Amino acid sequence: MPPRLPCPRRLSCSLSSRLSSSSAQPSPFSSPLLLSSSSYSTPSQQLSRFQSTEARSDTTETVPDTPEVIRRRIADSWLNGPGRVFKTPLPGSTNYLSAYDQQGKLIRSRQPESENATKKSDDGKAASAEEPIGEVPPEDREDLKPFPANPAFVSQSVLSEELRNEIYSQVKEKGKSVRAVSVMFGVDMRRVGAVVRLVELEKRWVKEKKPLALPYARAVHQMIPTTPFVKPPRFPSPHEPINDLPVHRLTDPQIFYPVSESRQFTRVDAGRVFSAAPAQTDDATRPAHNTPDSIAQVTHNPGRIEKVGKKDEQVLLPADLRIPHPHLVAYEHDRIHLAQEKKQRSQRFAERLDAEEAADKDRKDRQKQKIADATNRVVSHGGRYEFRFRDAVVSRENTGADGWGTKAPGKRYGVPNYDRKRGAVKIPTRVDV
Repeated sequence: MPPRLPCPRRLSCSLSSRLSSSSAQPSPFSSPLLLSSSSYSTPSQQLSRFQSTEARSDTTETVPDTPEVIRRRIADSWLNGPGRVFKTPLPGSTNYLSAYDQQGKLIRSRQPESENATKKSDDGKAASAEEPIGEVPPEDREDLKPFPANPAFVSQSVLSEELRNEIYSQVKEKGKSVRAVSVMFGVDMRRVGAVVRLVELEKRWVKEKKPLALPYARAVHQMIPTTPFVKPPRFPSPHEPINDLPVHRLTDPQIFYPVSESRQFTRVDAGRVFSAAPAQTDDATRPAHNTPDSIAQVTHNPGRIEKVGKKDEQVLLPADLRIPHPHLVAYEHDRIHLAQEKKQRSQRFAERLDAEEAADKDRKDRQKQKIADATNRVVSHGGRYEFRFRDAVVSRENTGADGWGTKAPGKRYGVPNYDRKRGAVKIPTRVDV
């Protein structure tokens, strides 16, 4: 069906203007060259061509802007505008959306306005506020928010490859304890143990010539914040809090305990109230619980902590003794009393760590010796087999209050060994410190 004419008057006016313009030009027949029928258009052909052009223009003007078209237009404008900087990410830094403004400029690389007002270039013009300083400053908390719609989420740092290898070297090669390495680099003791196990597994895979996803690891480390390794003359930045106090289940209920105003109520007394232990006598000569000697007395002999209740649970200790690094409280105590003796403070700190490691080793050796003394070993004639017998002691401590204990015969005789069971986890899942 041929297209409809928009308006006869408009068509006649446009045709007359075209004919007048064509008559003003020299006639094609005046040229000595012969024109073919394909190069010459009659007035009827010009009319049909004009009608198709008008219909095409009307069709393009009436296309509605659907939501998909609008969103696509906005996305294209952002990709060609502020989002152009993400095609070439900034090396050595995260490239989150929150670190850039609406114009695609890095916010932390701007110069302060006060400096821009005084700083002049060589040609006398003021420096622009959007020009970056020579070196890009490190990220702050606002730059580590990858989701603009969720400002509460902050990207956490991971250990760099250099710091991870140094932690492994300090524990396995130099023989330092997990606790000392945790304090040295500001890494939680559980993470230190995990790093040692994973690096050991990686070295074993390299020895077995198994493929490693090293390019993937490098790409991930370039996209997220990392904690670098700082060499000894400089003080390293802590990776995470290492002395977080875990919430004990005995502190869940809220207890109103009346105390007289003349009595000194400390953290030790609060722990005994939560544990339902009898209150201690108000002795003025009782030593403080957070002194270095009091802390060492508890940490070196954890088996001597008072037990109460039907299940013989330990009395809840104060927070100074339940934190993962109670010797840091003793170090703070020395820092207050020995403010000018830095070398002496460091020496006493190292001595406390050595004493604690020695006490822990001695306690484990005594436990092994106690088990060995209670075990009767019988070796076969050929020496191929060794039978171990232990006397079964049936008591409440071994069988438990319900009789299902695994240390002595009760309702069941121990538990099976899962060393040969398929699918069982056979690698250590925790670190005893």
